[in-house]
Amino acid sequence: MAITMIDPVEVTNKEFEESHLFNKLKKIVVVARVFENQTDNRSLMHSVSSFDLDAPEIYNQVKADYDLIRSTIRDQGFSELSGIMGKLIQPRTKGAGHGSTSRAFYARTGFVSHILGKGHLVPLPSK
Repeated sequence: MAITMIDPVEVTNKEFEESHLFNKLKKIVVVARVFENQTDNRSLMHSVSSFDLDAPEIYNQVKADYDLIRSTIRDQGFSELSGIMGKLIQPRTKGAGHGSTSRAFYARTGFVSHILGKGHLVPLPSK
């Protein structure tokens, strides 16, 4: 799940608590939908969940992931970011095709599951 784009200048200059990533994650509502096909003619809602960074272990790991990405940009350069970085949050290319240079913060699959497991879940509509 894409969270927000990575602006290397902002990430280099801002601590986690001042970052756009933190502002996005400190309180969010996630609407999960059912993927039917590429044409995307309609979108069925699967569930709705709220999430915040109140749990210290989640907060600390997201901060550690951000700090790793930040130090990599600062010490090695933006091009050295890799999708293997981070335990909960990873930097990945964003955009169509290979060779894309823009990157975004993505929630790893386990983190998405955690986010969707919290809060109120809306049941699937019956036919």
